[in-house]
Amino acid sequence: MPGGAGQPEIKLPDSFQMNFEGWTNSDPKLQAIMDDGKEALRANHAAIIEADPDADYVAFYNSGAALESSQKWIKGYVDADDSLIGKARVFDSQVRLNSQGLGVLFYCVDEGEASTKNRKTNKVVGTPADVSPYLQYRTTLEKTSEGVWKTRSVETERGACGQ
Repeated sequence: MPGGAGQPEIKLPDSFQMNFEGWTNSDPKLQAIMDDGKEALRANHAAIIEADPDADYVAFYNSGAALESSQKWIKGYVDADDSLIGKARVFDSQVRLNSQGLGVLFYCVDEGEASTKNRKTNKVVGTPADVSPYLQYRTTLEKTSEGVWKTRSVETERGACGQ
């Protein structure tokens, strides 16, 4: 749950839900990495829905290459005039600190019940039948002087997760 360092509240509309399953860790430092990683993912999806690649909360949770790739990804939806509807399930999270003190967070996203909806035509497009709805995210996070774990790199691989 956000709350420290002036963290912005990110609201997703009822038309799009993100369910984070098993998103807990007994180590408070690792839990903080997971919490801020979760908010980075929520921020990116909220910015797509709000058609705002420059939303303050995207930059609050992302920096460097992750911020650039997030803004490019969001802009792709905005340029196509698409939004998001449905549900995304986020599961199988794994978190650790590496030898440089960076947070490493892996998780899976099931987009099988999520779709894009065009803002002008209202046409809804789901994941094509020949494309895996599962994405694995591999992220690296760095703690700022304000205590926020900002995502600094993101790699995704479609089909790398099971159900």
